[in-house]
Amino acid sequence: MKISFENPDKINGLMTLTVEEADYKENVEKKLKDYRKKANVPGFRPGMVPMGLIKRQYGTAIKVDEVNKLVGENIYKYVQENNIAMLGEPMPSDKQVEQDLESDGPFTFIFDIAVAPEFKIELTNKDKINYYNIDVDDKLIDEQVESFAARAGHYDKVETYDPELRDMLKGDLREQKKKGKDKEDGITVSDAVLMPQYIKVDKQKKLFEGCKVGDIITFNPKKAYPDNDAEIASLLKVKKEDVKDLKSDFTFQITEISRFVKADVDQKLFDQIYGEGEVKTEEEFRNRIAEGIKAQFAGNSDYRFLLDIRKYAEDKVGELKFPEELLKRIMKNNNRDREEDFVEKNFEGSLKELKWHLIKEQLVNANEIKIEQDDIKNAAKESARAQFAQYGMTNVPDEYLDNYATDLLKKQEQVQAFVDRAIDMKLTEALKKVVKLTNKKVSLDGFNKLFEEK
Repeated sequence: MKISFENPDKINGLMTLTVEEADYKENVEKKLKDYRKKANVPGFRPGMVPMGLIKRQYGTAIKVDEVNKLVGENIYKYVQENNIAMLGEPMPSDKQVEQDLESDGPFTFIFDIAVAPEFKIELTNKDKINYYNIDVDDKLIDEQVESFAARAGHYDKVETYDPELRDMLKGDLREQKKKGKDKEDGITVSDAVLMPQYIKVDKQKKLFEGCKVGDIITFNPKKAYPDNDAEIASLLKVKKEDVKDLKSDFTFQITEISRFVKADVDQKLFDQIYGEGEVKTEEEFRNRIAEGIKAQFAGNSDYRFLLDIRKYAEDKVGELKFPEELLKRIMKNNNRDREEDFVEKNFEGSLKELKWHLIKEQLVNANEIKIEQDDIKNAAKESARAQFAQYGMTNVPDEYLDNYATDLLKKQEQVQAFVDRAIDMKLTEALKKVVKLTNKKVSLDGFNKLFEEK
């Protein structure tokens, strides 16, 4: 097989492959013999079908398969052996002429190859990058204590509703006629749960002020929750479409009032959050909370650091020239089921991601970063830990996280995301030791504002 590669502008490559009969003949004849052994043709015993008949029936199809296989294998072999930084897949060139595959060849195939632009990115201790350490102040600790106490809270039965507190009303709902009587065959709900503080309209909300167990309140759900048929349907236990034209008043006879009470900040709460006997004083409790917040914020700081590294490296590399028209063809080919203007809408963003991908690839290689299975597992565990932390579960046993991560990795569509995350984590740790860090202490609000800056 003859292969030639032209790349005059360094980014638009043209690869020409010429397949001779000798390249595929042996494999084609072998497969034809295999077909002959298995062919079931009326009038012939198995294995005794004339080869000429087998060739007429299967010869061209087998030859086409072999030629395609040869072309594909040799494209990637040539690219690898010649260190061509190919982007995407090879695309048939408009210089390709139709080939007569009924003949014995030779066959010539021409492909357009998108090539990554040449550049070099190197980071050293002369490169200064900000690293933001988020200050864990008393306000943050107080908020977490409050959150833990709220999650461990309970409801007490009370007699009178207080609109300032998280009171929950339980009672019986009945749809009314215009004259204030129960509507025959109207909507009724037993043990309906209502929290008046979430009623949107003040006039309807005030109807419940000072109410007591046994009171009957008449209100209008449609007026109480305007433009929220889903909320009304949930309250009345009906389908959303059934409340579209609902205008009726409803009576609500209160059978029970429950008031939310936060848990006391005491040994019971300490044990519930961190395990029995692990924390014995409020000071220790606050210190453990601070440690947990710091660990969580460390991940946030690393994420910001990698964003800043990206911006710094992209600016240092400067503008890169890409084979844009060819990349658009590749992108369109890979998204044939998308709308017509998908490529135009997303191409600029795709090009930015491609530039960062190429930069990151060099940084990964320069720092000799290798990803093992344990790294992927740890990335999945960190993802699980972050999910639990969002719900205040900061003391999840490592064994449970390990099992959860194992389940996550069983979903093949998620594995690549964890591979990418593992690379980011190891690259971040490596680059923190390479560049000169300018440590900056910021409040959480100040840190969040960094993401609002353009």
